[in-house]
Amino acid sequence: MPLVRIDMLEGRSAQEKAQIADCTHRAMVETLGVPERDRFQIVTEHAPGSFHFDRAYLDIERSDAFVLVGLTLAAGRSADVKQSFYARLCELLVQTVGLREQDLAVCLVENERADWSFGNGEASYLTIPKDRWR
Repeated sequence: MPLVRIDMLEGRSAQEKAQIADCTHRAMVETLGVPERDRFQIVTEHAPGSFHFDRAYLDIERSDAFVLVGLTLAAGRSADVKQSFYARLCELLVQTVGLREQDLAVCLVENERADWSFGNGEASYLTIPKDRWR
């Protein structure tokens, strides 16, 4: 179960925020092997002055349209798989919402299966058989 946090400056339409969330999930399903129903996302808009980012870090010019996507997910994916996710997400956001490639940053944070509880006070991935995860 990846937990997705998407941060941006306020001002986008509800449709555009939904499209950004949809593209993120689609890229995860297509490249990271995330089950279709495994969708947990928090989309947060920030007022100017409360979302700070370097507009030229690594010589990449960012605008007010900048989107920061953070995923917490179970460890185990290769660098190539992660790179495929970054590329696919960027491609989808450029095509769907017209986001500039320079206005996307992604951070993956890995943890272990025992770090997830989906309810009932249990480490779900340790107590539910793997064939039921999807």
